[in-house]
Order: sequence, then C-alpha cells, then structure tokens
Amino acid sequence: MNANRFKNRTRTNSLNSNFMKKSHNTVKHLLIVFSALSIMGCKEESKEKKEAEPAVTKTIVPENLKWSERMMLSEIERFPKASKLDFVDKPRWSYTNGLVLMACAEVYQRSNEQKYYDYIYAYADELVGEDGTIKTYSLESQNLDMVKSGDVLLYLYPKTKEERFLRAAQTLRSQIDTQPRTPDGGFWHKKRYPYQMWLDGLYMAHPFYAHYTLEYDKGSSAQKAYDDIVHQFDLIQEHSLDAETGLLYHGWDSSKEQRWANKETGTSPHFWSRAMGWYGMAMVDVLDYLPANHPGRKRIIGYLNQYAEALTKYQDETGLWYQVLDMGDKEGNYLEASGSSMFSYVFAKGAHKGYLPETYLASAEIAYQGILDNLISVEDNGMVNLNQVCAVAGLGGDPYRDGSYEYYVNEKIRSNDPKGTGPFIFASLELDK
Repeated sequence: MNANRFKNRTRTNSLNSNFMKKSHNTVKHLLIVFSALSIMGCKEESKEKKEAEPAVTKTIVPENLKWSERMMLSEIERFPKASKLDFVDKPRWSYTNGLVLMACAEVYQRSNEQKYYDYIYAYADELVGEDGTIKTYSLESQNLDMVKSGDVLLYLYPKTKEERFLRAAQTLRSQIDTQPRTPDGGFWHKKRYPYQMWLDGLYMAHPFYAHYTLEYDKGSSAQKAYDDIVHQFDLIQEHSLDAETGLLYHGWDSSKEQRWANKETGTSPHFWSRAMGWYGMAMVDVLDYLPANHPGRKRIIGYLNQYAEALTKYQDETGLWYQVLDMGDKEGNYLEASGSSMFSYVFAKGAHKGYLPETYLASAEIAYQGILDNLISVEDNGMVNLNQVCAVAGLGGDPYRDGSYEYYVNEKIRSNDPKGTGPFIFASLELDK
C-alpha cells in the first residue's frame, strides 16, 4: 500500500515536473516571440521615423562666403582636376582653363586659402613637362585660343621659379611671332580659319602678349610688341564695327571668301553676345599692362567708351543681355549668362580704373543683380549653378557654322560652362559681392 502510494506520488511529481517544464518552455518561447516582435516593431517604428525625418544634407559650399568664392568652390567640386574644366574626359591645355584659373588666382589673393593656389598649380604641374613642353598643345595649329592659359604660367613662374613654366610661356610667345596674318597685319584666329579675325582672339592672346612684354621684353622689342598689340584693336575697330549700332560683328574675313562673310565688308552677319564680351574683357585687361605713355592706350580707352555706350542701348530691363544682342524681341533669342557676366565685369572694372564714367558702375550692378535674380540657382548643399550659358559658338568649320541668327540661338545651352562661371567670378570680385 505504501509502495503503491509512493509510486503514484512519484508519477504525479513526474507529471507535474513535465508540465512545469513544458509550461516554462512555452513561456520562454512566448517571451522570445514577443521580444522578436517588439524588436521588429521598434525597427519599423525607427524606419518610419527615419523616413519621416528629412535627410541632413552635407554643406559643400558655405553660404556665408562671397559669391566669387562660392562659385570657385563649386567649380572645384564639379571639376576636381582643373585640367578637365569644360566637361572634358581627358586633361587638356585650353583657354577655358586659363580663364577660370586666373579668376581663381584673384580669389586666392583675396582669401589667402591655399586650396585655390594648389588648384592653379596642379593644372600647370600636370600639363607642363620638365623640359617645358605643353601636353596637348600644338604650335603648328597656330590657334590663338591656346595662348590664353599662358596667363597661368606668367602667374606661377615668379612664385615658383620653375624654369619649365618660363620655357612653356616662351613657346606660347613664339606662336605670336609665327601666327599667320591678314594683309594688314591682323592675326588669323587659327591656321585652319585663314584670313579671319574674330573678336574672341583679342582676349585669347593679347592680355598674355602684353603681360609677357611688360615682364620680359625691353627697349625696341617691347615698343614693337606694344604697337602690334594696339594695332590688333585698331584693325578690329576698322573692320568689325557697325556704325549704326556701335556693336562689333563676331568675325571678319579679309578675303571675303567665307560663306558667312558679307561680300562687301567681309563681316559675319550678327552681333554675338559672348564675342562682344571677349572683346570688352580684352580691352580692360590689356590696359593693365600697356604703358601709361603709349599713344595707343588713349585709343583703346576711346574704343572701350564707344563699346560701353552701344551696349547699354541693348541692356534688357532685367539688367541682362540677349544671345544675339540687337534682336531681343525675336523668337528663340534668350538672355545669356556668359555675355551678361562679361559685360558686368567690363563695366565695373572700366569704371573702377577710371576708363569709363562712374555711371557704368550702376549698369554693372544692375547687370549683376539680374544674373543673381534670373540665372543663379543654389543647391541644398550650397553648390552654386550659373544657368543659360551658350556652350559654344563659332564660324565656319565642319559642320559649317554660318553665323546666322538661327545658328546662334540653336547652339547648345548648358549650366556651369566655364566660359560663364569664370567671368561671373571676375564680376563678383570687381563688385565685391
């Protein structure tokens, strides 16, 4: 009897023990499931919260800087290698690099931030060999555009004393001596554009030509060079100026053989905004180096005043200028950023230097504000964009560019073309915005 009772009690205890174990495991399982569900719920809640909260955008370009530095920082971000400015895949020596880098040099002078100097130096360091040869440059092409980046060499050589930079500058100076000319002595724009002078060419070559002459030529050779520089401006005024509007045509063909050339005058058909911009910048920049006692100095200042007076007649109420300057009301025309930036710079610098009356400073301010109001956009990270820039325009070539109104207004338009951002930086510096 006692044995059976013991057996029954043992069995009962065993059953109770198994029940307790099962209950414990069930609870444990439930706790694990509950815990997993809680974690998933937290994750979902966290995910929903994260989605609901706006992503924090990293600031690349601080908004408390001046516009010149903001645009320069944006350019460095867009083009970490200055050799690839202008949206190219491979490093190259070209005029757009020299344009932006000389604006960068001014930013460096104002800010004393080493990264700007390093950006300039890296370009020359990459493209100029130890023996002074310039990568991608061809002397035989006799292309005035390629002289422009020589400004970078003249900037760097006194600072670095690296002989390769001087030798490279000497190569570019030798191009000027061998550049083909029109019968009356005007530089062809390029060897493959025979007998043609373009307004662009005055900016591409002559500030470098004048600066080099000031630094490295002496006596009669310097006098001859200065005379030659002024002569180029005299020729452009003689052949490209339209007496009625006071504007200058984009190009002039001394042979009058090009399809785009007027058979009587040799001029191209229209007044392109950026071509006029290049010409104005050429005048105010060459005057930095032309001796005060040179008789041609007064003539160039006279040309500049005539130029400024003509341009103000075509300034839009926004403060900007159209792609084809005198046809603002024609279908397809548009307010163009590079020309407008150039004119703002030319007017401001001309007034500050005393070449132009003070009234042109107001015109420059109005133009600049028009750019900010209509053509500048700023991204969430602070990157600054200059919009509505004509990507490129020229005359002749293959496919053939006829210089017609339809041609100019249908060329590609893009944002942040360096032919616009460079002049915008110059204008920002000149107006200290």
